[in-house]
Amino acid sequence: MTVTMTEKQSSGAGRPHVEVLVDRCAGCQECVVRCPVDALDMDVHRWVAVADDDRCVGCRQCVRTCPFSAITVSGPVLAGARLATDVTHPERLVGDLSEVRHGLRSWDDALAEAQRCLRCADPTCVRGCPAHNDIPGFISAIADQDLVKAHQVLRRTSVLPDICSRVCNQAAQCEGACTWSLAGEAPVAIGQLERFVADNYETPPPECSTTGELSVGVVGAGPGGIGAAWALVEGGASVTVYERDPEPGGLLGWGIPDFTLPGAVADRPWRQLQRAGVELRCGVEIDADGMERLLSSHDAVIVATGASVPARLAIPGADLDGVIDATTFLKTARSALQTTDLEAWLTAMDLDGLTQLGRLGHVLVLGAGNTAMDVARTARRMGLNATCVDWLDEQFALARPDELAEARDEGVTIRFASTVARIEGDGGRVRRALLVPTRQERADRLPKVLQRMAAEELEIDLVVMAMGYRADPALREALPGTPVRREARGVPDRRWVASGVLANPASAFAFHNPVGVLALGREVGLETASLPVRERLWVVGDALVGPATVVEAMAQGRRAATALLARRPSRRRFSVHSRRVLVCYASHGGRTAEVARLVGEELADKGLFVRVLPVDRVGTAELAETDILVVGSWVKGLVVAKVGPAPELRAWLGALPRLGGMPVALFCTFDVHPCSTLEEMGAALTARGARVVTASGLRRGGTKMSAIAFARRVLAGVRELEGTLSEPIGSS
Repeated sequence: MTVTMTEKQSSGAGRPHVEVLVDRCAGCQECVVRCPVDALDMDVHRWVAVADDDRCVGCRQCVRTCPFSAITVSGPVLAGARLATDVTHPERLVGDLSEVRHGLRSWDDALAEAQRCLRCADPTCVRGCPAHNDIPGFISAIADQDLVKAHQVLRRTSVLPDICSRVCNQAAQCEGACTWSLAGEAPVAIGQLERFVADNYETPPPECSTTGELSVGVVGAGPGGIGAAWALVEGGASVTVYERDPEPGGLLGWGIPDFTLPGAVADRPWRQLQRAGVELRCGVEIDADGMERLLSSHDAVIVATGASVPARLAIPGADLDGVIDATTFLKTARSALQTTDLEAWLTAMDLDGLTQLGRLGHVLVLGAGNTAMDVARTARRMGLNATCVDWLDEQFALARPDELAEARDEGVTIRFASTVARIEGDGGRVRRALLVPTRQERADRLPKVLQRMAAEELEIDLVVMAMGYRADPALREALPGTPVRREARGVPDRRWVASGVLANPASAFAFHNPVGVLALGREVGLETASLPVRERLWVVGDALVGPATVVEAMAQGRRAATALLARRPSRRRFSVHSRRVLVCYASHGGRTAEVARLVGEELADKGLFVRVLPVDRVGTAELAETDILVVGSWVKGLVVAKVGPAPELRAWLGALPRLGGMPVALFCTFDVHPCSTLEEMGAALTARGARVVTASGLRRGGTKMSAIAFARRVLAGVRELEGTLSEPIGSS
């Protein structure tokens, strides 16, 4: 039965209309809580939702969040018109590095766009932002014309608002997750508003409170290293950053052209960090052995090396002169453009003789992702023709459609569904490429090369392999457990489901990216960054999760630094600084849960901060806030059969992240002999980098005394790890 529950008649045919299916409505109030315009309320007599069409703006947030599919909305979405991005290409591209995309021109534009924000109660845009910026908060400050407050709101979670607002793919992140976008309309221009704040109120330097008590080394001066160093220096640490390039910034410095990210903007974070006392050592490469030396000279190390190894296509002719990688091209071309010495660069690339033949050099760019677009557009500014080739179908392209459009506007030829079969040359120098077509029918399937189709010959003078980057495999052994897959497993947390960001996620504005699924996957990387992969060693950014974005790396760097500051590691001794204990358990009949509770009470009586949770409520976020882990299980099986820990505990142990030297105590409750239960639990935790300090089997019966005795063994084991402390743990 369908019943329309509207207290008022719609004020016109051009307004949305809400229907509530009363036989499905359970009165849970999810829709009422999350409606951003108070268009929903509860009928307290029947305890079902009722709607006011005159207030409804058609955002469909209620439809996405209702767990019982009890609401439908028809009619228009009253999102209002979004301000178009101002893009201006130079009349003469050659040698011109001026910024192509412009920010909002006036307060009037900023206020008009800010008014489109619904200030949602459970803002999906915040979940879509890898840094979890308080987007409604800073937009509200803009609406109040308070730039200082807007910047203060952003500063809580981001140290790169001027950079991220220029280089973020907002369509697949915050803007793609905006309520308007999820409803199929143009979202609030969050990136433009963030840039308006940053361009009109410069990010102040870190609030330095260095005490020198904690020394931290950061490897890599890219966005991950910036985020880490910023949070560390504000937290009182002494910070030294090691960068192998002659200048800091990583990808921000050499990989993103000035026409997208001006050098003055990219340089700002390091100017401020150095003024705040961060020691920067450029031209220093840290290999796996060097990592060990850093750990001996610093209390902790954060690795933020980025993905620095260019991917190369193994095809015949790839070893010819004139075949280079994107890093080489972007670095040398950037220097030539900044010094306006284009002729010297053309000579170095062996392209200077082409003008005598009356033609421009032709650059073939392998790939059509963001890096390839940067290469091709830079080539046009060097006075060269550029063709990008990618074997993907354009509908599954890796580059943003707006960047593809900008590149085409600048004269770049982009050929999808094609790949290079071979490169040929004369006298050892590249001269032509043979292209063959491909076919791709689904995004999750690789394209097929159509071998029987005739190859097309393309005359070229330079080949740039721009198919992305990989993390340095030489460091992988020193960074156990990396790379981490940004892929959420199991049933999503109810808070994510209830927000509505996972429902109807692939809007046209978001270029059909599943923004909710992508955001949930990024959470895996963000939470994992808070845990060390080894004792006193954290990893962030591309080194942790593989090629990622600037904002992800920055957010992970901040998260790792925050976790490090809470843990206060020491190179001189094992240290459990904040003494946060997590007692987790798998319990079948309740007796193991009772033991866990008693152990927790005894440890709390000794002055520790204790949480007691079942293992199904313990994930990476909970482990990141833990200094000492206690794990308990009931014993499954009989002596004559397979005996071991509870199935739910086995599954939990198998999904654990790296624990980086965390002290762990184990117990199991049993009626008959536990056999190898504790050994199996210990082996699983040791494999994840934990240190088992004690393990006990507790026979059911005499529970309280056994629990107290076990808790004391936990304290003794941790004391032994800590060594001599001025204030021994559990001394109260």
